[in-house]
Amino acid sequence: MANRKRKSTAAKQRAKARQQQRAAAAAQGTPGASNQASSSSGWQPQAARRPGDRAPRRPQRRRSSRTPWLLIGGVVVVVAFFVVMFVTKNDNTERGNASAGSIEKLTSVPAATLEDVGVPAQPSNVNALPSGTPAVEQDGKPVLLYFGAEYCPFCAVERWPVVVALSRFGTFSDLKSTTSAPAPETLPNTPTVTFHGSSYASDYLVFSSVETATRDGNPLGTPTAFQQQLFDRYNVEAVTGSSGAIPFVMVGNRYAWAGSQYDTGLLEGKNFDQIVTALRDPKTDIAKGIGGAANYITAMICQITNGQPADVCSSAVIQQAQGALPTA
Repeated sequence: MANRKRKSTAAKQRAKARQQQRAAAAAQGTPGASNQASSSSGWQPQAARRPGDRAPRRPQRRRSSRTPWLLIGGVVVVVAFFVVMFVTKNDNTERGNASAGSIEKLTSVPAATLEDVGVPAQPSNVNALPSGTPAVEQDGKPVLLYFGAEYCPFCAVERWPVVVALSRFGTFSDLKSTTSAPAPETLPNTPTVTFHGSSYASDYLVFSSVETATRDGNPLGTPTAFQQQLFDRYNVEAVTGSSGAIPFVMVGNRYAWAGSQYDTGLLEGKNFDQIVTALRDPKTDIAKGIGGAANYITAMICQITNGQPADVCSSAVIQQAQGALPTA
């Protein structure tokens, strides 16, 4: 009886000891049945913190980097809006509108008017090509090359006398009026014509022209290999005093220049029809500027056509202009 009591007591003590061991193991983080059950759900218990340990830092919330870019983007949009408003407000394309018959008047300035205009004492901005420059011809005819762009204000200014002069040797078709680029370009919205889409027929010479860009600066015409070769070879400092400036005009193998030939301020504030009207009145400054330059271009063309047609090239004013042209 006593032995059974001692065994019972010992069993209880061993059971109690095992309970204490399990409790101690649980307190120290020893894995047990409950830990294994919890880990299967994806949750991992934190280790017990010891005295003196610092509390774990909470992860700092990152500030969004998009906010400054959103602000910058908003400013850019506002600035772009005001730029567009400014350009649109100052883009007066109406100055380039030609009324019915106005272009026909431009291409038929009376010879008597051009005679009355005369020529300045010296041609402006015209250079003689080097002696020995080979003939510049197409289809057996001498060539007058024009290389420009619709946005270019100096091209806009120079097209006027080029058209007047060439109209004495042939006929233009499909000329259209336009203006140069708007502000902030120099001489914004200068009225003019464009050679893009036009054609020219003459018994005496070939007019080779290209407008490389629109008035907005977008690509337009592509120069032919012939045009590009002449532009690259002769539109240089040694010949024109420029390095590829436009407009570039080359009259056969005799003359070349880059830029305009008369006072650009003459066209300021005028519309297309006003310029045409003034051009046909030899007493106006516009007629003297455009007409005088046209007479010099006419004299240059007469040099490469061997004085043909005679009724144009034999006039006293054209003879006077030929005598004033530069020589190589």
